[in-house]
Amino acid sequence: MSRRPPFRPLFWLLGTAMLLAAYLAFEVIARDSFAFDRAILLALRRPGNLAMPIGPGWLLQSAIDISGLGGITVLGLLCLLGIVLLLALRLRGAALWLAAVAGAALGCEILLKFIVHRPRPELVPHLAQVTTLSFPSGHAMLSAAVYLTLALMIGDRVPWLRRGCVACATALVMAIGASRVYLGVHWPSDVLAGWCFGTVLALGCYAAARRLA
Repeated sequence: MSRRPPFRPLFWLLGTAMLLAAYLAFEVIARDSFAFDRAILLALRRPGNLAMPIGPGWLLQSAIDISGLGGITVLGLLCLLGIVLLLALRLRGAALWLAAVAGAALGCEILLKFIVHRPRPELVPHLAQVTTLSFPSGHAMLSAAVYLTLALMIGDRVPWLRRGCVACATALVMAIGASRVYLGVHWPSDVLAGWCFGTVLALGCYAAARRLA
């Protein structure tokens, strides 16, 4: 049996993410925006032409490509393939774990968007098509929940890959969230909240799976 990481650091990380997520949600409901939201969005656009993002021309297409890695299509296919593979390997507990995380993340995203009802930012033109509400960022939330869960799964079975997998998953999740702000379709606080809620789901389900194991 692989040696699992101590539970106490996960407990503190889980608690911190929960508190920050709750704070952001209550603040957005109460006053709708933060000063850093406007500052960051404007800093990512060229002065005098807010339709043009800063950086070289290829960066926009890269942001669109990275953003797609947190979309419902890519994550849905990834979860489906992962569940089928885990079932084929007779790892039913792990398959249920992944399905629970993905389902909970999607359900929580829909519920939070309905409760908070925050519109998309209109400060800068959108560089990607969006149709839903803004808080929290679904791309940030779903990617954090799914990619971190997959990294923790791999790390539990191959301990020497644990830190590398979690680090790679974290970097990918951060890049996906940053791309949504760069494209102007989310306030930075939407993405920060999405990261927090997704992390809470990933770590909460991981803790539950450890307890059951």
